[in-house]
Amino acid sequence: MPGVKPFLSLLWVLLSLLGALALAHVVGVVNPDEKVNGLWLVVAAACIYVLAYRFYGRWLAKQVVGLNNQHVTPAVRLNDGVNFHPTNKVVLFGHHFAAIAGAGPLLGPVLAAQFGFVPGFLWLVIGAVLAGAVQDFIILVASMRRNGRSLPEIAHDELGSVTGTATAVAVLFIVVVALAGLGFAVVNALYHNAWGTFTIAMTIPIGLLMGFYLQKFRPGAVAEVSILGVALLIVAVLFGRVVAQSSYAWLFEFDKPALVWLLAGYGFLASVLPGWMLLVPRGYLSTFMKLGVVFLLGLGVILMAPTVEMPRVTQFANGGGPIIPGTLFPFLFITIACGAISGFHSLVSSGTTPKMIEQESQAVVGYAAMLLESFVGVMALIAASVLIPGDYLAINTTLSADALAAMGFPPSRIAELSQMVEVDVAGRPGGAVSLAVGMASIFSALPGMTGLMAYWYQFALVFEALFILTTIDTGTRVGRYLVQEMAGRVYAPFRRMNWVPGVMSSSGLVVGAWAYLIGTGSISTIWPMFGAANQLLGTLALCIGTTVLIKMWKSPYLWVTALPMLFVGIITLTGSYEMFWMFLKKAGTLTAGQAFALYLDAVLVALVAVLGVIVLSDSMRQWYGYVVLKKPFTSSEVVVMAGGGSAGRMQAAIRQHDDEQRCFKLPHGTGCC
Repeated sequence: MPGVKPFLSLLWVLLSLLGALALAHVVGVVNPDEKVNGLWLVVAAACIYVLAYRFYGRWLAKQVVGLNNQHVTPAVRLNDGVNFHPTNKVVLFGHHFAAIAGAGPLLGPVLAAQFGFVPGFLWLVIGAVLAGAVQDFIILVASMRRNGRSLPEIAHDELGSVTGTATAVAVLFIVVVALAGLGFAVVNALYHNAWGTFTIAMTIPIGLLMGFYLQKFRPGAVAEVSILGVALLIVAVLFGRVVAQSSYAWLFEFDKPALVWLLAGYGFLASVLPGWMLLVPRGYLSTFMKLGVVFLLGLGVILMAPTVEMPRVTQFANGGGPIIPGTLFPFLFITIACGAISGFHSLVSSGTTPKMIEQESQAVVGYAAMLLESFVGVMALIAASVLIPGDYLAINTTLSADALAAMGFPPSRIAELSQMVEVDVAGRPGGAVSLAVGMASIFSALPGMTGLMAYWYQFALVFEALFILTTIDTGTRVGRYLVQEMAGRVYAPFRRMNWVPGVMSSSGLVVGAWAYLIGTGSISTIWPMFGAANQLLGTLALCIGTTVLIKMWKSPYLWVTALPMLFVGIITLTGSYEMFWMFLKKAGTLTAGQAFALYLDAVLVALVAVLGVIVLSDSMRQWYGYVVLKKPFTSSEVVVMAGGGSAGRMQAAIRQHDDEQRCFKLPHGTGCC
């Protein structure tokens, strides 16, 4: 309509001005000496996301990859009703968001608040728009046009065995270290917390009941099982207080080593049970929690407009922080390991989602879902930053009040907060507890919620733990698939994903690896390692995306993936270098037995750096040949036009189908980040 276009143009201009004004308040251009209202962060982020999706995301879809609904997607061509099946675009978005939005965007921004809220906010927003969402979208399109092949398979097909093998190793590494970092947060949140431990423990039988109800008792009764699961979850939170105040509380009060063993047992059990029994129902339940709590948190920030107590930038930007010991560059970027860019997302974008896209235009969910995850990270940053800095540090470190006061951040209300939530929250690093306290503070300030902070705190912990535990069962299963795939090259029976000895041994290996890291590490060692590994995988995904663009004859647009790849790659290598020497230096001050874990951490970090250098150098060598020397290349891309036509300029030069038992698969459920 003639009158609509000017109206829309005016709307985009007004949205841009509003976003600019909000951003000016956030960074201190306007009223630099005043504390910032949390509402400004929400407004600035929302405006930027909407504008980025409308203009940059649409440009990527139309000009860079050329989405075309005349192309027949794998979900339609290969529809088998199991792995490949066309899916409603709304359901598709929900699935993809649930799969990528794990605990990473909750914990990383909280830990990065140590450096101040402005650096973390800027990286969350800018990184998501220009790097994270681009990676997710390009890899999703690449997989969709290669019959839904996984990232390691695409890397092997397009870049050869060197990069393909490095990618497979990197995927396994990130899964193990990610599970260790997230599991560490759960352990620190639940030790000597009978209320929280009981509630989390109850989610396991609730998940099993939902699985059997939907699979055996009432197949297809999704609404019934949804109401049942949510109702039982609320009852578990409410009844948890009764248990914690009863004579049976000791049954749920565990110390840290016991919780590590219990967590490892759960991870092993969940990874070997059929997916419908526990993995899928827990993932489904957590989706309700994710969307519902994020909505409530956003509503709380809008209604209460809380003041951000954390400084814009703290003294720890120069290093010496009590949570993350390194300097702002590069440690801020690898601490926020998921909300801005997450290599783990590339596993989802080349996992189940490309097998569910009915029309190519629906692939924009890859860009949109990452923006929504970034918004979750912004909300987590706000929840942590509304705490008084001394209280935030008292929760996330084991330092004394005097030590924190000497740094200039004396605790103020830590005893009062502990009394209000009915749990001693001091000395519980990992991000989960400080996030729960911040969320509970916002929720309890809503009308009619006064005096319910203890319930909101435990509810927030359940919210986080559902993210994390679903990541643990999904991630352990992903790791098991990877180990079986690699071992299958040596001993063929491992290729059979249902071969019991292979399932048990590979699951035990993965669980043992991440449980060992939890038991011997700390948040200051495990989380930076996870961030470095995740950013390495992000670098690899952008590297593969650059190759895909070359083979799509889109060389003029290589900067779209190459520039963020270089930035993230430099961050990863710099952070790995600093962590390597940091671990060695610290190990030199300990006894031989205590130092072993740090020496192992140093070796793992070095492995990350070596993998990054190998992949980048091998890829750049090939790009030089393709772009500058004009060497011929083959592509595994498959483009089938509606009506039986095909895109003549693309060659299906590589096998399109492998043995089904040998293919890497990402199971249904939620992901890490």
